Amino acid sequence: MPKSLSFRAGLGSILFWSVISAAFIGPGSVTACAIAGSKYELQLLWVLTFATLGTVWLQEAASRITIATGRDLGQVIRQSYSGKTGLWVAWALFLAIFLGCAAYQAGNILGAVAGLSLMTGLPAPTLTVVVGLVCVGLLWVGSTQSLANFLGVIVFAMGGAFVYVAFGAPVTPGAVAKALVVPNVPSGSLLLVNGLIGTTIVPYNLFFGSSISPSQSLSDMRLGIWVAVILGGIISVVLLLAGMLIPDDFSYPHMATVLAERLGPWAGNLFAFGLFAAGFASSLTAPLAAAITAQSLLGVPKNSPVFRAIWLAVLATGVTFGLLNVTPIPVIVAVQAINGILLPFVTVFLWRVVNDRALLGEHRNSVSQNVAMGFVVLVTAVLGGWNVWLALAS
Repeated sequence: MPKSLSFRAGLGSILFWSVISAAFIGPGSVTACAIAGSKYELQLLWVLTFATLGTVWLQEAASRITIATGRDLGQVIRQSYSGKTGLWVAWALFLAIFLGCAAYQAGNILGAVAGLSLMTGLPAPTLTVVVGLVCVGLLWVGSTQSLANFLGVIVFAMGGAFVYVAFGAPVTPGAVAKALVVPNVPSGSLLLVNGLIGTTIVPYNLFFGSSISPSQSLSDMRLGIWVAVILGGIISVVLLLAGMLIPDDFSYPHMATVLAERLGPWAGNLFAFGLFAAGFASSLTAPLAAAITAQSLLGVPKNSPVFRAIWLAVLATGVTFGLLNVTPIPVIVAVQAINGILLPFVTVFLWRVVNDRALLGEHRNSVSQNVAMGFVVLVTAVLGGWNVWLALAS
């Protein structure tokens, strides 16, 4: 008989799974959502509905596999193929996740440094070195979870400030409700559409979430994922609405100024610290997720020299972009789009495993779950392929 869901267990599960929503509310979400509101107003709001529900459906499937089998997603995928085929699949998936994490890390470091620059006025290269060294130290000793949780709370506090600001957006509830469900891809917005998807449905979170869920019951897991991810999606929506208050080209100083004018000087400082916190927390998560994926798919021992070399390579990618002093906003949007393009490649393997009758039995996908997951895979594949085609054509 499945374990009944108590209020205490449900609340604990929501807090437990908030790590997933905190992971996608990073510099990428702040940047992509605010730019979408500033440039296209409500026209891309539907993308956040799709991406939030897609996150719930895919994350639930990955975690259900772990709860049902006692093995994480990477292990199950690796063992679903025999011989050289299994090795090729494992390496292909690892490289996709590794490249995605490295791309994310560029945006994470740039976002963290941008927030620190707003607060301190210090030069970006100096701040990049400091952030990089602190990340190396924390990842080396493994003391990242408490700090990441604290910074995640700050990010959610920043989201609360945006909720207040968003009430000043020049929109009606009816217009927002319509935009949440009516698809629209205005001219020139395709890269940003993929960016909004890639910053919400984070491919490495499927492996990361799968690795932390075996001790939960299905009911606890589902409640926790639904509530925590929906809350993250609401923050993304209000970030977009707040972006509508910026009439000119989006920039971090401009966003801080808008918050300061609406709420007071403290809100501008909260945005700067929240941007830093979002970037720094994700700067710990992305390298660690790449190494955990290698552990899951390739059997790399935890905290071995190879394990550390993997997260160090991802971290070095972000630090390199920071030292090159590139403009953060275009890079952050671009790397989110890259992950949106990589997403279908990862989800196809997840879809195959979660329908394996011999492996999952009664826990395999239902018809409705297959329809939902198939819809996510189809839409992300079409949008990603469309983006690639336009890039090649130009």
